[in-house]
Amino acid sequence: MPKSKQQKHDTVSQLSQGLKQAKAVVFANFQGLTVAQSEQLRKNSRAENVSVLAAKKTLVKRALEEAGVSEIDLSAFQGGVATFLATSDEIAPAKIVSTFAKKHEVMTIFGGILEGKFIDAAMVKSLAALPSKQELLSKMVGSLNAPISGFVNVCAGTMRGLMNVLNAYKDKKPA
Repeated sequence: MPKSKQQKHDTVSQLSQGLKQAKAVVFANFQGLTVAQSEQLRKNSRAENVSVLAAKKTLVKRALEEAGVSEIDLSAFQGGVATFLATSDEIAPAKIVSTFAKKHEVMTIFGGILEGKFIDAAMVKSLAALPSKQELLSKMVGSLNAPISGFVNVCAGTMRGLMNVLNAYKDKKPA
């Protein structure tokens, strides 16, 4: 059923608002997915705080113009466009879409927006290969903790060695 002018206007304003607030955006073709697969994709996106908006290319183009992003050529996009918007983690939409596209060959990645500039599908896939923000933070904490742990182990080793020498001396000495 075709959308009314009001529904189209609402979709464009919702998309443009999301594009203005988003740190990262990924565009993908969702046509050909079953309803269950689409729902699974939306569920995965919600779990990572990523918004998913599906619209026709003309509506996406209007939303991009309203948001001030005019360098994207939507004519290369085939089919409907699903827009994945993330306001907190820049890598989350790329990870979700590429992981899902690996399992479902029907879905194709068109590209995205990162820091206000268009990135192609290859760049989106390379972003998806990066570790998440939480993984990077945990690695940094581990790196900061490593010297302290090493120092504690060295000190404990010295004490352990002293105790071994004293025990050996005690065992050697006649009572």
